[in-house]
Amino acid sequence: MSSEYAKQLGAKLRAIRTQQGLSLHGVEEKSQGRWKAVVVGSYERGDRAVTVQRLAELADFYGVPVQELLPGTTPGGAAEPPPKLRLDLERLAHVPAEKAGPLQRYAATIQSQRGDYNGKVLSIRQDDLRTLAVIYDQSPSVLTEQLISWGVLDADARRAVSHDDI
Repeated sequence: MSSEYAKQLGAKLRAIRTQQGLSLHGVEEKSQGRWKAVVVGSYERGDRAVTVQRLAELADFYGVPVQELLPGTTPGGAAEPPPKLRLDLERLAHVPAEKAGPLQRYAATIQSQRGDYNGKVLSIRQDDLRTLAVIYDQSPSVLTEQLISWGVLDADARRAVSHDDI
């Protein structure tokens, strides 16, 4: 593995770890010692080569697809305006699948496209809400109310929904 590739791989590992709010010692604690802070740190700096097996295990630990850790696979895109709607993914996980299944699949797709695996919140755009409204066969404002009642959107989300959608 070239030094430059190892550093790019390490940067991806660090980005995923920090997105999840983990320090190197936090990784060691969360993994109950399976992943030593010094080893993960050396992978992140590109000082130590990581085997395919270990990379797959680390991806599993972080809950991300292996390809998200590989250099050259970052989703591209221009800078975007700040998002106004945030899904609470932790609460979404507790909504029964028969209600939230489409939303869970849509959120997982967005996470994959963005490489965003913090697992706590996911910012969505008004266009995403409109698409979800079509999937749920509801207006965006009605769907917003439903998502607020499930606890996956903050009540402030009402202000982000345009009145044209009511």
